Amino acid sequence: MSKNTQPADPHEWISFEDPNEDRTWVIDATFLLSSWTCIFGRGCKGVLDADATEMEQGCCSYGAHFADKGDIATVRRSAARLDASQWQFRAEGLRSGFLDTDPDTGDTVTKLHDDACIFLNRPGFERGAGCALHVGALDAGERPMDWKPDVCWQVPVHLEEHTDAEGHITSIVREWKRRDWGDAGHEFHWWCTDAKHAFVGSRPVYKEMRDEISELVEPHIYELIVKQLKKFEQRRVEAVALPHPALKKR
Repeated sequence: MSKNTQPADPHEWISFEDPNEDRTWVIDATFLLSSWTCIFGRGCKGVLDADATEMEQGCCSYGAHFADKGDIATVRRSAARLDASQWQFRAEGLRSGFLDTDPDTGDTVTKLHDDACIFLNRPGFERGAGCALHVGALDAGERPMDWKPDVCWQVPVHLEEHTDAEGHITSIVREWKRRDWGDAGHEFHWWCTDAKHAFVGSRPVYKEMRDEISELVEPHIYELIVKQLKKFEQRRVEAVALPHPALKKR
């Protein structure tokens, strides 16, 4: 191996033991302290195999996979609350349903309509492009994450868990990578955590996505993550911080 070879995608990590159970938490400090933010409709190139900026589909070009029956029930309830001013394809959704089955995996997914998720309002719709469930939640004064499929509010934060032979659990909170989409992820023309265009937020990810991370790991663990990240930031004051790899790309 050449002496000049550098590791790909370097990140800094924090770990700590769970105070209540046999579990270790491993946290991607580089991502959670970064300025990543969702740029849907503001330069997002989408997840197709070519630049799809003008289509304003974001990561909604495919049907959303559901985590379990409870996840499906949440979206059923949410869809029933939408009206035609909020959901461009409501008539289609009511007529033929908004659920489908992935032919490759057998998983339940949201149906595609005109080559994107049926809940995705397209450019030209009176309320603008974007998720109808998101619109409905905001109109109701509720959190969009309580209306959407789990995967839709979790991305790009990923919770990965492993249990060893002794039953000890390692829970890893990190950024969602291309690989987390399966083989299709490597065919994306663009992915938001790979590119500097999305690192333009005014707050670090752990603040920007407080509700989402708290829901993933439980509120008391989120508070421990915040404490560890703040200590980590204090230690970095006297050292050179490692920028997110996407910001080093040209």
